[in-house]
Amino acid sequence: MALVLAFGVVLLVSVSLSGVAARTVLSTSLLFLVAGAVIGQGGLGLVTVAPDDELVVVLADVALFTVLFTDGQRANLRALREGWRLSGRALGLAMPLTMVLIAVPAHWLAGLDWPTAFLLGAILSPTDPVFASAIVGRTDVPLRLRRLLNVESGLNDGLALPFVLIFLATAAHRESGVGHIALELVLGVLLGIVIPAAVALAWRLPALTAEPRLQALGPVAIAVVLYGTCHLTHANPYLAAFAAGSTLATLDHLAAEQFEPFGDLLSEVTKFAALLVFGALITPERLSHLTIGGWVLAVVAIVLVRPAAMLVSLLRTPLSGPERAAAAWFGPKGFASVVYGLLALQSGIPDNEVVFDLVAVTIALSIVLHSSTDVPVARVLRVEPMDNLPTGKPAVGDVATRL
Repeated sequence: MALVLAFGVVLLVSVSLSGVAARTVLSTSLLFLVAGAVIGQGGLGLVTVAPDDELVVVLADVALFTVLFTDGQRANLRALREGWRLSGRALGLAMPLTMVLIAVPAHWLAGLDWPTAFLLGAILSPTDPVFASAIVGRTDVPLRLRRLLNVESGLNDGLALPFVLIFLATAAHRESGVGHIALELVLGVLLGIVIPAAVALAWRLPALTAEPRLQALGPVAIAVVLYGTCHLTHANPYLAAFAAGSTLATLDHLAAEQFEPFGDLLSEVTKFAALLVFGALITPERLSHLTIGGWVLAVVAIVLVRPAAMLVSLLRTPLSGPERAAAAWFGPKGFASVVYGLLALQSGIPDNEVVFDLVAVTIALSIVLHSSTDVPVARVLRVEPMDNLPTGKPAVGDVATRL
């Protein structure tokens, strides 16, 4: 119950300060991360959470699935087709470059063997722009930049998984089962298309009509069915989630529009809960085990590797200089890396603890840097901060009316 109480208190504080956060570098994501560290074993010791606890694994998995399903509904088939050249560069060039450019310093700075170093590179290659909401979530930011970051993050989570599994098997000296992994990817995409497509087509029948106040629950039901089906069939749930959101937005834009406000809130709640639990895992004892090389690696992965890989992939594209810089900088590490880091921890490979610690520190540093720089970068892109935010005080006209 202490964890539930802490979540409620931090959620209340973050909602109350959200107006300030929209104007400044204050980040609600950072509030939950810090709060988790304070109430965890490294702080006040109010809650005890271990990396292999089922709560941690399930919460990170559900949060990532929810975010991808919601993001997918912002990328219908038309948006994917129009932005594919930029997104294809990010996925086909920047992502492999990121793996390699993280693996090399991981070998030399952190002392990992090559298979484990490439495993770390694969774990940290996905991005999650949910921590850059002032960029991705703002309609006044250039559309092509938002589409690039949204599609990149929606697809690279699932695309990184086969590399994680292959390098994990190699580090453990086991057969990688490439064919089995490919089958899981293909099955995930198929389920993500077939299930929402079948439902969307069925909704066109005159006999099937939803009450207006319940329409937003239709996509929720699809997501729940898809999530359960993926785990029962061992299909890739992350590619399935994004594909399902995109398919639904393509075939039934009304359902996607009805779901969007509720979906945004749902993904925010799951994200905040996962961040609180993840923050509780970051303890001084865990941080003290890292060498100086490990700390340097975390900084290099965020400050140098992502920008360099993305800038190379965006050469000779129509993006402006500020847009390229924003795309290069906003490669925050998120829930996919948490889930894959937990896979490595539970795998029993020789350096599993080291890999998880490096992942945890890199993600924490990424959240701090990216969630606190989205507003300044938005201003560089000439995006004005939100005005006319509610203050909690009655307006002058309201007071006059009451009098």
